[in-house]
Amino acid sequence: MLYVVLFFLIFSLYLYVLLGGADYGAGIVELFSSEENQKITKKTIYRVMGPVWEANHIWIIILIVILWIAFPVYYNIIVVSLHIPLTIVLLGVTLRGVAFVFRHYDAIIDNSQQLYDRMFKVSSLITPVFLGMVFGGLINGKITIVDDVASITFYQAFVAPWFNGFSILVGFFFAALCAFLSSVLLIGESDEGQENIYVRKSGIATVVVFVIGLVTIVYGYIFEYTFVTYFLQNIYAIGAMLLSGLLLVPLWFTIKRGNKIWSRFFAGFQVFLILLAALITHFPYIIITTTGNISLLDHIAPDSVIRVLGISLIIGGAVILPGLFHLLKSFKMIKILEQH
Repeated sequence: MLYVVLFFLIFSLYLYVLLGGADYGAGIVELFSSEENQKITKKTIYRVMGPVWEANHIWIIILIVILWIAFPVYYNIIVVSLHIPLTIVLLGVTLRGVAFVFRHYDAIIDNSQQLYDRMFKVSSLITPVFLGMVFGGLINGKITIVDDVASITFYQAFVAPWFNGFSILVGFFFAALCAFLSSVLLIGESDEGQENIYVRKSGIATVVVFVIGLVTIVYGYIFEYTFVTYFLQNIYAIGAMLLSGLLLVPLWFTIKRGNKIWSRFFAGFQVFLILLAALITHFPYIIITTTGNISLLDHIAPDSVIRVLGISLIIGGAVILPGLFHLLKSFKMIKILEQH
């Protein structure tokens, strides 16, 4: 049953990166658009995201619950050592949700709409950046685990793990990846004659993802980060990244041809390969501390708890996934079911 729990953990992580990432990316695309294109993107975002934006974030809730119940040691390290960026993420999600609703449904149209616009766009950028910084904090080897917290400074315990060059680069890499996903999604959702806006945006986002990713690896190699060392020595991780790069060719071919189905498939598969490369680099030692590595499989919950959780996830998946599929189908988010 442990494998079932691990599957849902990774599956939830992937769906949040994919769906939640595209959700954040929409605001990033709007932020870095001209005033005229911002109006177009804003209209498209409401039509596309309006019915499903809350459903996109259910996966991080499932992810947190699984960590909390099945892997309490990991959960404790994450929420204690990285509570500052996680708090900023929580605030970003809240402000973004408020702005998303009120800038569209506010009964009074006044200057507050400009405030809501800024809140939505800025929080759409800040939130994924700090989410990426959380992951960077887990793998950069700067988390300090001690029995007596008073023996180290506040900076060492709660700031150093995430506020550093490597984690910041990882954060901006994830934000760029979100913009890439959203740009590809919006190509298929734009009105006739507006596709070129998002084709151009997806091209820019692809270049930014590649550049930031390369800079992150080079930075990590120069400063001898353990994770980067393991990454460069792992043939499977390198293979996944090379395949992700090769998929850019068919992705751009399908984008140019306006194929909504295959362009989304290739974009989603690229994200899967990137996430796969990040996870298998040092799995199950996802957390790297100043004193060593911590395995995800150490200090897990008792077998009885894992068994009940696994059964609950199977039952919950059988209920949630068909409902989500029907929601996406109802609002024509699944292009493969449409007639061409």
